[in-house]
Amino acid sequence: MDAKLLDLFWEGFELESHEQLDAQNLCLRLTPKPSQPPFCSGCGQSTPLIHDVNRRRVRERDLFGYRVWLDVPVRRVRCPRCGTRREQIHWLAGRRALTQGMVGYIESLVRLLPIKQVAELLGLHWHTVKDIDYRHLQREVVPADLSLVRHLVMDEFALYKGHRYATVVICADTQQVLWVGEGRSRESIQPFFEWMGEAVCQRIQAVAMDMNTAMDLEVEHHCPQARVVYDLFHVVAKFGREVIDRVRVDQANQLRHDKPARKVVKQSRWLLLRNRANLKETQAIKLAELLQANQPLMTVYLLKDQLKELWYAPSEAEAKQRWEDWFGMAMSSDLAPLQQFARRLAGYVDGIISSALYRMNTSVLEGMNNKIKVIKRMAYGYRDNNYFFLKIKAAFPGKMR
Repeated sequence: MDAKLLDLFWEGFELESHEQLDAQNLCLRLTPKPSQPPFCSGCGQSTPLIHDVNRRRVRERDLFGYRVWLDVPVRRVRCPRCGTRREQIHWLAGRRALTQGMVGYIESLVRLLPIKQVAELLGLHWHTVKDIDYRHLQREVVPADLSLVRHLVMDEFALYKGHRYATVVICADTQQVLWVGEGRSRESIQPFFEWMGEAVCQRIQAVAMDMNTAMDLEVEHHCPQARVVYDLFHVVAKFGREVIDRVRVDQANQLRHDKPARKVVKQSRWLLLRNRANLKETQAIKLAELLQANQPLMTVYLLKDQLKELWYAPSEAEAKQRWEDWFGMAMSSDLAPLQQFARRLAGYVDGIISSALYRMNTSVLEGMNNKIKVIKRMAYGYRDNNYFFLKIKAAFPGKMR
């Protein structure tokens, strides 16, 4: 093999011999170049004094279907400055039985394939591949510049089955994931604000979230000057579940003696929950006929559309007026689910009105949550939450401002 080519892979060594261990494994025996003295791994100084030599077998990148092993003589030198130290070999990955080239190959594969598949493909242990990727992520993930953070978005995602959740926080301006932590209680979220520090907390102007009491209470405690902004999608989705579904079921129950009419009402859920603009022409006609025939459903459907208008008010004063109008109509209806929802929503009205000043929502995080599900699915679940959270941070480094 050409000496210059060897230097590209194994600088300072040359090929002495090779041996085919079996049908799948090939071993290359290397020897130090006589013309090149070893270098101390401590200070980098060359020295001809050799203390002893130990042979190591390390894994190199695969070649033509073979798993390539290197038999490498690693010398310890007597350095005048550092004493007895191992020689410096740049292409070895520290104390791992791998070359740097193999480590880089593993890092690139893990970006495309689950750890389990990479481990099986290369004949390595799962923990070896995971440890390499974990260390790579620690180097790759850029710490957030908290001096730029003014607006936050907070949301939760399912961590495991059985109502196990994690909370993720991003910078609304750069869309960089700042923090991920297990749980969604106040105690679980508190470490995030402690990590940011008092000075950064005092600079936060607004935080977008769903109607999670734990989140808004922690924001109020650590960032009393910040405005909480509740997300439109979560509020409207909650209205759909607690009001429209409940009224629809009640109306269907009242029509139990009229089976055709009852069937129409029972099967109208998606017509009532979808945005009118997303309906096909035939669906829009069915919706119009349904609402014309059923006054309670007409009421909750129209109030759903009017509820959305709170988030598009041109000013806080207008948003407050729209809320008062909506609340009055809800309470004047004879629909108990609607009245109950309006009373509960009144406790969150400040966070709804804030949307007139801060046009923020959690839609970006909803999209991120979908990608987080893909990351989790590719790995068939993660055994180490710290590793999983680091994968999330690496997937969302943010955008330049």
